[in-house]
Amino acid sequence: MYKRKIYGKLSTWKAESDGKTALLIEGPRRVGKSTIVEEFAKREYKSYILIDFSTASAGIRELFSDLSDLDYLFLQLQLQYKTDLHERNSLIVFDEVQFCPSARQAVKALVRDHRYDYIETGSLISIRRNVKDILIPSEERKINMYPMDYEEFLWATGDDTTAGLLQKAFVLKKPLGDQLNRKLMRNFRLYMLVGGMPQAVAEYIETNNFRKVDQVKRDILTLYEDDFRKIDPTGRISLLFDSIPSQLSRNASRYQVSTVLEHERADTILELISEMKDSRTVLVSYHTNDPNAGMATTRDLRRFKMYLADTGLFTSLMFKDRDFTENSIYEKLLSDTLSVNLGYLYENMAAQILTASGNELYYYTFLNEKTKHNYEIDFLLARKNKICPLELKSSGYRTHASLDAFTAKYSDRILERYLVYTKDFRKEEDIICLPIYMLPFL
Repeated sequence: MYKRKIYGKLSTWKAESDGKTALLIEGPRRVGKSTIVEEFAKREYKSYILIDFSTASAGIRELFSDLSDLDYLFLQLQLQYKTDLHERNSLIVFDEVQFCPSARQAVKALVRDHRYDYIETGSLISIRRNVKDILIPSEERKINMYPMDYEEFLWATGDDTTAGLLQKAFVLKKPLGDQLNRKLMRNFRLYMLVGGMPQAVAEYIETNNFRKVDQVKRDILTLYEDDFRKIDPTGRISLLFDSIPSQLSRNASRYQVSTVLEHERADTILELISEMKDSRTVLVSYHTNDPNAGMATTRDLRRFKMYLADTGLFTSLMFKDRDFTENSIYEKLLSDTLSVNLGYLYENMAAQILTASGNELYYYTFLNEKTKHNYEIDFLLARKNKICPLELKSSGYRTHASLDAFTAKYSDRILERYLVYTKDFRKEEDIICLPIYMLPFL
């Protein structure tokens, strides 16, 4: 098991809740939810029972349909799982709880009983059809689990120092030097290619073979496709998902639904987009019609961009038309010599980093009335009742027309301006030029 930051959140929940709430961990399949919860259970409790509802028998599921006798329920669980439960020192884990809605509904009574602690894990768990017939317990606290971030990836590869040093450099706002930046960018691109799914990371560490890593990622993508077909037999969600790289490569101001689904528009598939977002496999960035600190109130649900929750999976999806992503392609991506414009790859990475840091995703496009030129701010962050516009550059960085035009239009709303790119840290007048590996520190 790799060291994950979410472990600290689990410890905080256990100490603060003291059994008064259950914890629901949401995240995409294969992100490591079950692994981290079981490790937490082993370390922090005298005993635990993990019920995997994706494989649990009908008899186990039926236990949660009748809560009139909790003594009987707990006796059956101990007998079935051959584990003794200890009052206030045992954890019961409902793994893949979306497969047993009655167990999720039972959380209210179980928490009130207060004998044991409860953690639920789930994927595609917020989709209406999984919860439409049950009462969602108010005693449920939710947290999201994301793919391994760059620091966790470095930990997994045995590097416990780089991330901390980068944060210190960010605070000091000092350049690192071109030679060191090139080395850091190469290491960061390695993370972008492997991604943060624990299975892919493990395969890279064990084999150092990109082809094998790519196969692991393709297997995960296939798993997601299977999930999509279960919730949408028409195949529309699968098409929308598969088209994310091509949509971003078009450099359009929004996801153009009609080019993927004939006779459909964004406003006719709002429910599908909501289901994709709830699955945690994709990230959705909405256009804000009035960029200010309260962007949630001005977002346009019909104008959006979509990203994959894991950039490593995004890399494999980019080359889905081939049997496997050849090692040579990985090597060119790693050395930044692939001929294709990779701006959208960095854009996906930025979306992943910002989301994992707790930010909602928003962007903004606007027309300069004088020049009739369209500009786009890739991401907008709300900070201290002001906004911070971010413009991404994967290559040239001498010009930043969108930032300049946005500043001219909304100067009184701006706290800081950021150009996120692949070069060393620098400050150009009032623009902070930030290497992408420092983005987590914003």
